[in-house]
Amino acid sequence: MAKPNMKQCQTLLALAFWALAGGGTLGQPSNDTLPALQARLAARLDDPRFAKAQWGVKVVSLDSGQTLFERNADKLMKPASNAKLYTAALALDRLGPDYRINTSFYAAAKPDADGVIHGDLLVYGRGDPSFSARFNDGDYKKALQPAIDALLAAGIKRIDGDLVGDESYFHGPPFGADWTWDDLQNYYGAPASALTFQDNVIDLLFKPGDAAGAPCQIVTMPETTFLIFTNWTQTAAPDARRRIRIYRPIGEDIAYVWGRLPLGSNSQSDAVSVAKPALWFVTMLKEALAQNGVPTSGAVRQMNWLDRETAPIQWPKLAEVASVESRTLVEIVKRTLKPSENLYAQLLLLQVGAKTDAQPEPFNRDTAQAGLAEMRRFLRQVGIADGAALLQEGSGLSRGCLVTPGATVLLLTYMNRHRYRQAFQDALPVAGVDGSLRNRFKGTVAEGNVRAKTGSLEMVDTLSGYLTTAGKDHLVFSIMLNNYRDSDPAHDGRAEIDALVRQLAEFAGNSGAH
Repeated sequence: MAKPNMKQCQTLLALAFWALAGGGTLGQPSNDTLPALQARLAARLDDPRFAKAQWGVKVVSLDSGQTLFERNADKLMKPASNAKLYTAALALDRLGPDYRINTSFYAAAKPDADGVIHGDLLVYGRGDPSFSARFNDGDYKKALQPAIDALLAAGIKRIDGDLVGDESYFHGPPFGADWTWDDLQNYYGAPASALTFQDNVIDLLFKPGDAAGAPCQIVTMPETTFLIFTNWTQTAAPDARRRIRIYRPIGEDIAYVWGRLPLGSNSQSDAVSVAKPALWFVTMLKEALAQNGVPTSGAVRQMNWLDRETAPIQWPKLAEVASVESRTLVEIVKRTLKPSENLYAQLLLLQVGAKTDAQPEPFNRDTAQAGLAEMRRFLRQVGIADGAALLQEGSGLSRGCLVTPGATVLLLTYMNRHRYRQAFQDALPVAGVDGSLRNRFKGTVAEGNVRAKTGSLEMVDTLSGYLTTAGKDHLVFSIMLNNYRDSDPAHDGRAEIDALVRQLAEFAGNSGAH
């Protein structure tokens, strides 16, 4: 018989200590004590399955301030979408929950007596993400309705010129630092723009054709020809395996689709990002205006911050003919954290950057870097040491983002006593109820109890937030698992983290907080 290694010995000792401390079954310990809980948690983390992985865990009582458990709490780890906790907290702190983002419509003059705009209509965005079906109960037709209503209220009946989508409010690249090229065609890697429509993606529905061998149908939502689709799909035999793949080359307006769907099978949904968000906005706006009886004689164009270096906006020569306010920041934050929207998180960081950028030379400005500079100031305000939270962008999609579990617990503790505490906590997914936690912890003591932000990348799983134990202790926790993969859903990173959280929620003992 082989001798146990050091990790196995530690696990056996932890289990023995837990038993001596009065542990019963793993699920429902009797005469529970804090040492018993600590031993159970340590035993799970020391399982040989994690020999090549790295755990980072910190659990603190909000009632007493006591650290109940920690493992590698000061090690830098990839947070994935746990980074959104930092961005949301920054935006609420710096901008406030009632803050709104304005989108303006400019022309050389207001409409004449016949309602005609003579010349171009400039649509100047400032980063409002709410021109989207996702803010309108999934109704694609309502996404641009606020803009249509504002222009109609301004008396506009015809535009004798171009529609120009201007995204120059934000300076810098449209992608976060260290976003990888193969993310960029996906909905979660959509470019960030000061003029954003429909989350800068086109939703897709694939349906089998009417006969085997026929191409599959591609339905775009909203209906559009903005992207050209090269359809190499086929309808296969009823017992065939379904598979659809999409490839949109970076920066291009064409998408290649191949694969198959079984004859008579259900449809399959997907999405593909657009490469030119501002042009996407005004293209759909022109169509919507025409449908509302407002024709545009000219073309659609876009302008970005680099274009404006050579052709700056002549503000004194323009009149604001209409404007639209976004939803409140608190609603945007909720729609960022609950479903884990990367684009919205990056737009929040850019919004803060645009408001705080003190760089006097326009060409030297980088809005994302200004946002990150403000983030560093905020982290010092929270009490997080320099180097404990190294954020590269706002969403956590970057593989270069690194934070410690300890820093995340400090952030969550700070926000628990913040003046906008309720807005922050209400925006978090609730276990078994909504957002990215809606299908997790069902039927457990954690359901409806845990409020936490999820995070996942390749070989990265994280969960950080708040819970109340069976013993009525209010906890803040951050759990990060890096460099781990298991194809068994019962033992993948998400399942392993959920098991730890259940153990915390089930703890019926006294942590010393009462």
